[in-house]
Formats: sequence, structure tokens, C-alpha cells
Amino acid sequence: MKTDQHRTLLATLQERFAAHPERHPGCHWHDVEQRLRAQAAKLQTLHEMEQTGGEPDVTGYDKTSGEFIFCDCAPESPTGRRSTCYDQQALDARKEAKPKHSAVGMAAAMGAALLTEAQYRELQQLGPFDLKTSSWLATPPEVRQLGGAIFGDQRYGRVFIYHNGAQSYYAARGFRCQLRV
Repeated sequence: MKTDQHRTLLATLQERFAAHPERHPGCHWHDVEQRLRAQAAKLQTLHEMEQTGGEPDVTGYDKTSGEFIFCDCAPESPTGRRSTCYDQQALDARKEAKPKHSAVGMAAAMGAALLTEAQYRELQQLGPFDLKTSSWLATPPEVRQLGGAIFGDQRYGRVFIYHNGAQSYYAARGFRCQLRV
């Protein structure tokens, strides 16, 4: 990352952090910035999350590890990560009309991880997310072995977790990431 990109990203993250204190009560930007400056690879991941429309913000703090938890907080599933099937196996299995990427593959390439069902439900406690879109979630192996994958959204004031064939993809379905710094 170039120095000007580094500065711009830190300024964007700081501005978002200040605008949404309800997402990270008790956390202070100075502490977050120190950890970010000490971990350049994590800053690059946050840059990728930002560039693909995720609007990452601090959503928690792990007292045991001392890590800040960043999560995609865009109101809808990040625009640069939509129209993906679930994983490489699903992508390889498609015979025609293949999407360009898989959610698991893109997240790994960015250095982040898909949200689990529990993490998605925690995120939804911080505000309304995915009111018009949906997001692939890290799928339990027993579901994936049967060809499925799970995703979530919020409708009618409730969080719903659904299943779909892992090979499916939709223009309104993307994925959200989490990163621990």
C-alpha cells in the first residue's frame, strides 16, 4: 500500500469509527490506530474490504487476545463482492454461467474470513443490515458436504438464516467479512 493510500484509509476508518460509537463502546481510536500501524498486512486487508464496498468498522474488542474486531458495516452486502457462489468446489461444479469468484475464495484472497452465523447475528444487533440483499455465511461442514451453504438477511424486523445450493449466485447476494487486529 502506498503512503497516501495508507493515510486515506486510516482517515476513513477514523471518521467511520467516530460516526458510529454505538458499534464499539469503550474502544478508543488511538488504541485501534496503534494496532493497525503495527500490522501492515491487516491494514492491507482492511483496504481490500473498503475497496469492495464493505465499509469496515470496529464492532468489538476481545479482552483475552487484545484484538479489535472489524466487520463489514455497509448497509447492504458489499457491492464489489456480489454475484459469487459459495466456494471453489461450487464454482468448479457449475457447468455454465459461472460467476467470476467464490465468496470463500475472495475472502481468503483478501486475508479475511466470512462471518459465521453467530457473528452475523451479533452484527445485526448493531443496526439494520441486508434489508434488500443477503450475505453468504461460513457454512458448517455437515451442510456443505450435502451440497448446501447458508446465508442471512434481515426482513420484517427479524434476522433470517437460510440455505441454498452452494453453486447458486445472485446479484443481490454477496458476503461480509470479519478481521481481527
